[in-house]
Amino acid sequence: MRRVGLAAFGWLVPGGVYLLTRRYLQFAVFAVIVCTAFGAGLWMQGSVMRPTAAELQGLDPFTSYMFQAGAFAKMLAGAPWLAASWFGASRDFLAGRAHEYGSTLLLMAGIFNVLAISSAIEEA
Repeated sequence: MRRVGLAAFGWLVPGGVYLLTRRYLQFAVFAVIVCTAFGAGLWMQGSVMRPTAAELQGLDPFTSYMFQAGAFAKMLAGAPWLAASWFGASRDFLAGRAHEYGSTLLLMAGIFNVLAISSAIEEA
C-alpha cells in the first residue's frame, strides 16, 4: 500500500517520490527535467488533448492506437498535464506548425516522470 501512495504522489508531483524519500537533489533534477520538457512542449504547440474520433477517422487501427497511447503517455507527466488541461493551454490535437516536436517533448515529460517513479520506488 505504501508503494501505491508513493506512486500516486510521484505522478502528481514530478519527481515527488524522491521528495518523500528525502533525496532532494534527485527530486530537483527530475522536477526540472519534467517541467522543462513539458513547458517546451506546450511552447512548441504540442497538444495535451486526446485525439477526437474525427481526427482518427481514416487511419489504420495501429496508427490510431499509437495516437491514443501518446495521449496517455502525456498524461503521465502529472501536475503539469493537469494544469495545462484545466487552464486550456492547448488547442486541438493537431494544432500548430510544430505540434509534432511539441507533442514529442510532452511525451518525453511523461516518460521521464514514470522513470523517476519506478526508480525511486525500486530504491525505497
